[in-house]
Amino acid sequence: MNQLRPFVFWPPFLVLIGVCGASLANPQAVIGVISTLNTAMMNSFGWLFSVSALLFFGLCLAAYVSPLGRIRLGGAQARPFLSRWRWFAVTLCTTIATGILFWGTAEPLFHLHAPPPSLAIEPNSRAAARFAVSTMYMHWSLIPYGMYTLAGLMFALVYHNLNQPFSLGSMLFPVFGHRVHRSLGTLIDSICLFCLVAGMSASLGAGILIITGGLQELAGISYSILSMGCVAAAIVLAFVASAASGLLRGIRILSEINLSIFILLGFFMFVAGPTTFLLSFGAEAMGEYLTHFLERSLLGTLTPDVDWARSWTIFNWTNWLAWTPITALFLGKIARGYTVRQFIVYNLFLPALFACLWIMVFSGTSIHMDLLSSDSPLYAVLNQEGGASRVIFSILNKLPLSVLTSVVFFLTAFLSYVTAADSNTSAMSGISVKGLKTIEEEPPFFVKAVWGILIGLIAWIMVSFAGDGREKGLEGVKILSNLGGFPALVLLLLVAVGMVKCMLNPGQFLVPDSSSAE
Repeated sequence: MNQLRPFVFWPPFLVLIGVCGASLANPQAVIGVISTLNTAMMNSFGWLFSVSALLFFGLCLAAYVSPLGRIRLGGAQARPFLSRWRWFAVTLCTTIATGILFWGTAEPLFHLHAPPPSLAIEPNSRAAARFAVSTMYMHWSLIPYGMYTLAGLMFALVYHNLNQPFSLGSMLFPVFGHRVHRSLGTLIDSICLFCLVAGMSASLGAGILIITGGLQELAGISYSILSMGCVAAAIVLAFVASAASGLLRGIRILSEINLSIFILLGFFMFVAGPTTFLLSFGAEAMGEYLTHFLERSLLGTLTPDVDWARSWTIFNWTNWLAWTPITALFLGKIARGYTVRQFIVYNLFLPALFACLWIMVFSGTSIHMDLLSSDSPLYAVLNQEGGASRVIFSILNKLPLSVLTSVVFFLTAFLSYVTAADSNTSAMSGISVKGLKTIEEEPPFFVKAVWGILIGLIAWIMVSFAGDGREKGLEGVKILSNLGGFPALVLLLLVAVGMVKCMLNPGQFLVPDSSSAE
């Protein structure tokens, strides 16, 4: 019988309920206070996000080549819980969510028309286009997946090989030992629940915007507080129902369906779009990304472009970080039977490769349509209310089978968030209760429902009342990401210390009576 962990569940729940109540009573005042806190945090710690993100990626590479890479999660005799295809499908769809669907065509337009001033790049030029796509590679591939991989690998090692409990505190076991399962572990779990509610609410906010944009394009339903509220309710209902069905049913099945649609949609866009341009320009932008990898990753830290970095690079890192702690529990839980190197391949290299291919096709198509037109039609759409969520539909309208592909994309955006949210809702609920001992065990439905409803409510408030004009809703998404990302950053820095200790002593992860095996 699962029992609620009161000091884990109630503190973040009550704080968030209080924020929701105050926001409904006086939304502008509450959002103003939250915005002030966000600005203060960015002024003090913005640089730390960029430096730490590079560190996390570097540690993943070090773990891959170190002797730790040969350790099998669960011991030499452990057998995989999921096949490699299902493992990749669940991993990718858990981590990529609606983010790349929402930002994949809209974000490069911002960079095309407003590159960082210190780079002295002419806006709306080929150089700006190259910068835009290379920046998409940076924001959506190696570095962000390094965050998930580092935390997920740490949890997988201690959970499967050291028999540590299903708790975020377990990730710090190599640093603090058994002390982490006392009051410190409870505090970590409680704070990270708050982080993920903020992160998932930010991602759901993006999902609400893109689905509402689809409804406007396909059915003429305009943006309003009511329409966005209805979209939020539908998404929450779907992902709570999916999470309630468990990993072996809803999450796994939705992930496989979602990945198949991703592949088909990407292939259609590649063939129907400017194929030759996508190949040549994608390679050109990749060359720039790799050539300027370090300096662009630290943009705003090493250059005067602090405001640009906070709006984009640091915003992206905070968004990924907010999801990281809870996502790590899920990714680590399903990795039994695979080696550390295989974990890094399937959680870092392959998802990053998929993201780069997606960016080459979708960001490249967006840049191609806007750069070669004298009136920048997509940028004009972007500057309308809710424009960021409507860019992709404007692109699809210029390609064959526009109605069919718009409907498919609309459904994919819906399914993408559901797929990512159900796995994380399951993990959130798992650390809210006692007694989960095996991969197959699931937390009670009512806990999943409570967290799902709260996430939906916060997302709806922030996208409905934060920002105006083309920033309507986007400002709320960015604020939520930043507030959720900072506590997660502190946790991950401690995890990084633990990973160094693990690499120095890989033998501790050899399960008794077994040996490491590739």
